[in-house]
Amino acid sequence: MNALAAAPRNDRNEAPGPFIDDYLAYLLARASHLISAEFHVFVRRTRLPVLQWRVLATLADGQRLSIGEVAAIVLIPQSTLTRVAERMVRSGLLLRAVDEADRRITRVRLSAKGLKLAAPLVQQARAHEAAVVQGLGTADAKALKRILRRLIEQHAPPQA
Repeated sequence: MNALAAAPRNDRNEAPGPFIDDYLAYLLARASHLISAEFHVFVRRTRLPVLQWRVLATLADGQRLSIGEVAAIVLIPQSTLTRVAERMVRSGLLLRAVDEADRRITRVRLSAKGLKLAAPLVQQARAHEAAVVQGLGTADAKALKRILRRLIEQHAPPQA
């Protein structure tokens, strides 16, 4: 059974339910938790730690980002990301280099091995996402993403 099916429903025509069933922060967190948990089952089968999957997904399009930028996207403290990145460098998944313009900044990107590992995981993530939003329809799925991006833009801390 899909974990989302167990979530409480409160359609417009129903009387308001408990506060928590209509509280945006809770709904966002619960949806994220349920959807991520479903996909993380697949990630764990590859024996890749979920944090490393998140780094792979962040860099899967070939970007070279600073450790701080990756940490912000992956939603973990920079010190934690530094340790994760070091393990990924040692295992051959990441390449690390000092930024030419600012030598205080370390940038990372996926190695050929990292790109090869990321490709099928990203494909599986896209398939999982399609299954998750299937019942919404294309227009609602696009609207949901657009609204979430706007919320993120409005509440993200300013870039340094």
